[in-house]
Amino acid sequence: MPSGASVLVLRGFYEGLEVPVDRDWMVIGRGRTADVVIAEPTISRAHAAIGWDESGFFMQDLGSTNGTRVNGVREARLGLADGDELQLGKLRLRIALPSMS
Repeated sequence: MPSGASVLVLRGFYEGLEVPVDRDWMVIGRGRTADVVIAEPTISRAHAAIGWDESGFFMQDLGSTNGTRVNGVREARLGLADGDELQLGKLRLRIALPSMS
């Protein structure tokens, strides 16, 4: 997995928080077992994950109540590109990915 990927909170109480993506499966949610715990009532305990596989970085919704959107499109799983915006409930995030060249 390449280093240098991160997730930036764009809106909400945690606005400005930047979290490195330092593993190939990182769960975002409000539950204590999530890798990135964010106390936002509109997200599920284990809402979505940022993952890495042979095709690159991707977002996977984990059966959340309010769904996950990438650049405004609700998807269960979608490949990610640098600068993509994710929306989990009212939480908005931006993904920063390293150059793959």
